[in-house]
Amino acid sequence: MERLTDVHESLAQSADPARVNDYDSFAEVYSAENENNLVNAYYERPAMLTLAGDVAGRRILDAGCGSGPLSAALRDRGAVVTGIDASAGMLALARRRLGADAALHVVDLRERLPFDDDAFDDVVASLVLHYLEDWGPTLAELRRVLRPGGRLIASVDHPFVAYALQDPRPDYFATTSYTFDWMLNGQSTPMRFWRKPLHAMTDAFTTAGFRLSAISEPQPDPAARDLFPDDFHALSTKTCFLFFVLEVPPSAAGSDK
Repeated sequence: MERLTDVHESLAQSADPARVNDYDSFAEVYSAENENNLVNAYYERPAMLTLAGDVAGRRILDAGCGSGPLSAALRDRGAVVTGIDASAGMLALARRRLGADAALHVVDLRERLPFDDDAFDDVVASLVLHYLEDWGPTLAELRRVLRPGGRLIASVDHPFVAYALQDPRPDYFATTSYTFDWMLNGQSTPMRFWRKPLHAMTDAFTTAGFRLSAISEPQPDPAARDLFPDDFHALSTKTCFLFFVLEVPPSAAGSDK
């Protein structure tokens, strides 16, 4: 994710469809940017790990794992992690990070997942759902591969931020796309995301069979204050991402598998 200032300064109204969201074309530079920056390393990932809590021994699917920093952190905490991503280039970097025996698969989240029912205790979906226009089929699949009592922990662009990224602003209640250019190492990279109002997000979760457990608007890691003195205050006082914890209801018998 780009610095907040970069995102707002590089808005674009259109982009070549063949190049939009093409992570294979900038996997190395994106992974390097993501590794230690403020928004990912000191805000989004720590928040996801806090929401996940004690994961020792839990089977976790990292849906949209990218180059694997969250997978690595979860594995370090004792989780058994499987990673999926649509970008083969990002998965190659994840394999370099996680090792040759890591369970990594090229998977498009808009398609059926190559896993059995009830295969995982948790799914983490870090900044990935906002790439999808229709969350329904994806959430249904994530629900299918989670055991009863399992959790989906997801982060997305905050709807208030997403609706501020285009002028004039579209209808807040409509689901609409927007494009802008990320500036990565001086290279302009076109990206497209989908805006949804908050109620559409929560409706999609409940329709898929999830029970809302928590909505979070966390603060960045205080350790970032001295590392990023210019941007820390902005991230501490203006919302950026929205985090959800969703639970799969226990089985009718009242016991988890």
